[in-house]
Amino acid sequence: MYVVKIAASDIEREAAFTVRKKVFVEEQGVPLTLELDEFDKSASHFLVYDGPKAIAAGRIRNVGSDVGKVERVCVLKEYRGKHLGVLIMKALEKHAEQTGIHKILLNAQSYAIPFYEKLGYRVTSPEFMDADIPHRAMEKQIELTV
Repeated sequence: MYVVKIAASDIEREAAFTVRKKVFVEEQGVPLTLELDEFDKSASHFLVYDGPKAIAAGRIRNVGSDVGKVERVCVLKEYRGKHLGVLIMKALEKHAEQTGIHKILLNAQSYAIPFYEKLGYRVTSPEFMDADIPHRAMEKQIELTV
């Protein structure tokens, strides 16, 4: 049974950083100085757990009065293909809705565009390089429920 949780302590935030380091730094070669940034302190971090083990992570931060940006969504290699990306994205979107965010932005690695399109995101930019990896900007309007 997988559980999604918002990081509520330094230990949980460190668990998110550990997942991110394995995926982005070790696997994809992103420099650690780019992976961990000044936004980590203010962002809301989410984790997916398999028992006590953190296996996926992502964060969302406010970038405007009603705009959020989803970043650093990743799943450990051995857990991919189990729809954990969908699980964490739904949790990030629910958090966005609960905090008054009407639009979510993200920069998707180009290979992941079909994943985000299935979740209702649309491409809003030409391809660009970030940490030597091709990306495209995407966005989604969040319908607030009453």
